[in-house]
Amino acid sequence: MLLIAALVICGMVTYLLRYVDHGKEWALYFSRANSGSTGQLVDRNGITLAYFNGVDNYFSPDRITRAANYHVTGDYWGRTGTGILSRYWNDMQGFSLLTGTTRKEDSLLTLCIDARLNDQIYLSLGEESTGCMLVCNYRTGELLGMVSTPSVDPIDGEGAVRDGAFINRCLSASYTPGSIFKLVTAAAAIENLPNLSQRTWYCEHEVKIAGVPITCMADHYTQTFEQALANSCNVAFAQIAVELGQSTMIQYVTDYGFLSGHSIDGIPTVKGNYPTEFVGDPETGWSGIGQSTDLVCPYSMLRFLCAVANGGTLVEPHILQNDTPAITQLVNPNTADRLGQMMNYNAVEHYHAETMFPGMTVCAKTGTAELGDGTSHSWFVGFLADADHPYAFVTLVERGGFGITAAGSVASEVMQWAVENLDA
Repeated sequence: MLLIAALVICGMVTYLLRYVDHGKEWALYFSRANSGSTGQLVDRNGITLAYFNGVDNYFSPDRITRAANYHVTGDYWGRTGTGILSRYWNDMQGFSLLTGTTRKEDSLLTLCIDARLNDQIYLSLGEESTGCMLVCNYRTGELLGMVSTPSVDPIDGEGAVRDGAFINRCLSASYTPGSIFKLVTAAAAIENLPNLSQRTWYCEHEVKIAGVPITCMADHYTQTFEQALANSCNVAFAQIAVELGQSTMIQYVTDYGFLSGHSIDGIPTVKGNYPTEFVGDPETGWSGIGQSTDLVCPYSMLRFLCAVANGGTLVEPHILQNDTPAITQLVNPNTADRLGQMMNYNAVEHYHAETMFPGMTVCAKTGTAELGDGTSHSWFVGFLADADHPYAFVTLVERGGFGITAAGSVASEVMQWAVENLDA
């Protein structure tokens, strides 16, 4: 009898443990939407992105909207890891451990995302491209736009899906940053190198550091610190990184969050990379210009830009409306102010801001990240210094070539649309 009692107790414990872990799956065994609940996922303007009831699952009736917003909404089958439907499905179904049933209630989840903006980003990137773009209100932390290509039409069950289409490149991938990383090196230089405004650097195509050549794409001759950033001069910034030292560079890369994985409303992002073991001066020089083994997640760069744009204060980006975001002092206010001025100088003097961003005060940096096979990732990142349109953005086109040509043209189209159509 004691043996039988022990077996019964063990069986009950095993059942309860499995019930806690799998009760929701049991309750919805025949269909993920048979609970009788209804749920709706809408953007900031009330546009329906997804809807389910006790019988069927639906998405937006517009194909472009479905594809443009796929990595935001996800699908009912969990094929992309960053989708809201996958992340918040349990909350929207409302399973109760006490009763073993799911609630039969209506739920509404409202996002900060503007579906129209995502449509524009998707069209500007091009359906056949591989890349991504993020747009955030740096005053409030509201993530307004997040698009990754190639994408998926979730209702096209028989359509061919391109390789990597389920990966959200905004959050779940990291890339060689190229010259956009010079913003990090510049911030470290502003805070650590004396008499920076009085110094100059000379560039005649290359400089040798410990006998190893660091090459530049042009001859810039004598240039100030501001001009070196605008020229995106490898010679100058490699020397600056070496003067700062590898340990100082590691400190700033770490403090700014580039080596950490982050979370946006519970959705994880990937870590970046920077050489943290001793590599010597030549490799430190290459790392300071965004090459070497440097890798940056687009979302991590967005956080940094939001802080720079907002006087050094980071309002943590979020995707769900009515969230209370964390607020931290990520960048020294004086450093953020000077860096913003330098980025504006870049745009005015080198990026044709009057024609590419008409009527806007844009602060930006390009990146042409060389991959060692003759191709380059194209980056264009920055923000609008405008109280009525406080938008920070990160744009990436994989193997797109020069930053200003590919990613820059996408950012130009999207930000012009945003200024004309979005309310801050």
